[in-house]
Amino acid sequence: MNKDVKEITKDIKVLNQHIGRNFAIYNGDSCEVLKGLPDNSIDYSIFSPPFVDLYTYSDSNRDLGNCRNKGEFYHHFDYIIQELHRILKDGRLVSVHCMDLPTSKMKDGFIGLTDFPGEIIRMFEKVGFIYHSRVTIWKDPVVAMQRTKALGLLHKQIKKDSAMCRQGIADYILTFRKAGENEERITNTDDTFPVDLWQEYASPVWMDINQSNTLQKTSAREQRDEKHICPLQLDVIERCVKLWSNKGDVVLS
Repeated sequence: MNKDVKEITKDIKVLNQHIGRNFAIYNGDSCEVLKGLPDNSIDYSIFSPPFVDLYTYSDSNRDLGNCRNKGEFYHHFDYIIQELHRILKDGRLVSVHCMDLPTSKMKDGFIGLTDFPGEIIRMFEKVGFIYHSRVTIWKDPVVAMQRTKALGLLHKQIKKDSAMCRQGIADYILTFRKAGENEERITNTDDTFPVDLWQEYASPVWMDINQSNTLQKTSAREQRDEKHICPLQLDVIERCVKLWSNKGDVVLS
């Protein structure tokens, strides 16, 4: 990495950290860690936030996913978005992995979907980001049905009452651009980005993402272990980093 990671992250104060030649890893609260980064220091960012309260990541009260309701989650998430806008360089991008969220009769009083991507777009625009792009990541509805037993995906529901049948829920990558001039252009050659590869990346739907290629390798073994690992596919991260950053850029997750 061409840029000095140690210099950029020198003001971050956490107990558990590991700094290598071209990377830095911090085990801490993202709200606090981001505050230790200087203004306009990040070239690109990609991450998957907690999907409100759909998954429980840990027992910590500081966990964004441990929220009492949607309003509390969005209130807390707003702090993260504001810091991202401050630390990102002008003209550069941040990508957010998300999906529509299923509701339940027990928790919400009805069976349906919540427009989580729409909420994220409104929140990012509110702090000054420009909505840049959206890509849909295809997911197998049969796998989703087997894993979640969602009423709307069950074949027997077709015969019972298809008014409650629905399509599977796709993943999305929403990308936002910070206003201003990008002083260090992201450049590629035909060797690194041939036309056929660009056409694949430019498609609004990515059909060939390996759904199982995530950090979820083993289930939690003890009560206080992480209960859920980020569902963002490593294939997606690799594509986005290749498309929206230069070699040697500082990428934040």
